[in-house]
Amino acid sequence: MLNRELPIYKSLIKIGFSDKEVVVYLALLELGKRTVSAIARKAGINRTTVYDILETLISKKLVSISGKEPLQEYVAESPDNILNMLQDQLTEKQNILIEAQNLVPQLKSMHNVSDRPKITFYEGTEGLKHVYDDTLTSHEPIRGMANVNEMHAGLPDYFPKYYKRRAQKGLNIKAILSANEQGKKISERDKEELRDTAFIPTERYNFIPEIDVYDNKVMIASWRERLGIIIESQEIAESVKTLYDLAWEEAKRLHKAAIEKTL
Repeated sequence: MLNRELPIYKSLIKIGFSDKEVVVYLALLELGKRTVSAIARKAGINRTTVYDILETLISKKLVSISGKEPLQEYVAESPDNILNMLQDQLTEKQNILIEAQNLVPQLKSMHNVSDRPKITFYEGTEGLKHVYDDTLTSHEPIRGMANVNEMHAGLPDYFPKYYKRRAQKGLNIKAILSANEQGKKISERDKEELRDTAFIPTERYNFIPEIDVYDNKVMIASWRERLGIIIESQEIAESVKTLYDLAWEEAKRLHKAAIEKTL
């Protein structure tokens, strides 16, 4: 019977062996190559259980098997393999940690805590499409600031269909746009696409991301970072709407000069 007060027993338990794995492994180290029956007698454990434990030790590359039933024999591999096993486990845990580190921000963005803004991030082409699709859920006219050149370069085939879908929903938009050729081109369809446009001079007010505010949401589409963000907060949305309305008044004042100078 193995003395479980031995330091070697306690050390093997600490590094992850189960009680029966320690008993079988130490028995096999002492015996050399032996059958299951011999190992079971040495370990003081029934044969069926010893079979299961040996299979586990084989999977850990601490034991190997040779021969065929009923003459199968088992032998302990070099104890150096314990270090290899622990290194493999450490690598796996590091990979799991990296996976968790990538996962936690996504889970936190979904974490619904009352009275706290919810911020959701969407990456890549599909992520950008998603945040634009979300604007179509608005129950009020959208307030938006955009550089149409950047938008159409980022999703060249998406926006004509998006404008049509928005109009079909009867959803109006106020749009502060950089004065450039693409902006001018879409403004020619303002009436049919339910858009009220105000141009601002690009040399004074150049910006890349689009910012839309609607209902209790602020949407940001960052074209160069290929990132879409939706902030859900009534208080933040109302503040951005107030700032937008101030910007709209100035944009309408600059509109004619911006067209004449740039377009």
